[in-house]
Amino acid sequence: MARRCARRLIGAVPSAPRGYRRPRWPRGHRPTAAEERVLSEQPDPADNPNPVPGRRPRTRLLLALAGAVLLIDLVTKLVVVATIEPGEDIRLLGGALYLTHLRNTGAAFSFAEGFTVLFTLVAVAVAVVIVRTARRLFSTGWAITLGLVLGGALGNLVDRVFRDPGFLRGGVVDFLSVFGPDGRVWPVFNVADSAIVCGGVLGVVLALRGIEFDGSRADDRAAADAT
Repeated sequence: MARRCARRLIGAVPSAPRGYRRPRWPRGHRPTAAEERVLSEQPDPADNPNPVPGRRPRTRLLLALAGAVLLIDLVTKLVVVATIEPGEDIRLLGGALYLTHLRNTGAAFSFAEGFTVLFTLVAVAVAVVIVRTARRLFSTGWAITLGLVLGGALGNLVDRVFRDPGFLRGGVVDFLSVFGPDGRVWPVFNVADSAIVCGGVLGVVLALRGIEFDGSRADDRAAADAT
């Protein structure tokens, strides 16, 4: 009976949620050295990629959102390049928004122009890290955050790779100017820039709330570890 109970406990460890603690043996049972050795060789529950049984990674949500952002960004840029001449301004919403056509060799919102290659390499690194993180992502909020950032990074990366003046040095198409033409009030931006900023803000909110990638809260995990 004791050995059967031990086997059940051992089999439960790999799928245990984060915060799992070593099970106690039945009252009066003294585990053998073999049973103790088997339990000690079980994988750390914190390394389990599926910490909550029945939950699935939010990888599909992340990739779907990133794909949607990338598609919208590419389509809007193609339309702008085909219909708006460089330097032309189209007034919309009573002057609250202007459509224009500029090329940016810097980061989002025309920041640090002239470092195109550096920002290209950063975008590649960000994309790789997010894709590698996706397999252990169980939080819907973080899936949305990383999906927005990934889609935006890829959108601008496509411009830097394929547009003039050359490979890794291409100018990103910016076309949204708020409250004034040509970025007089706020730097001109595009859909990818907006997605990156929105994802960054949401990520800060989630971090301040203590929400982890696996959907748990840092405070709850600390309390579980303390008990």
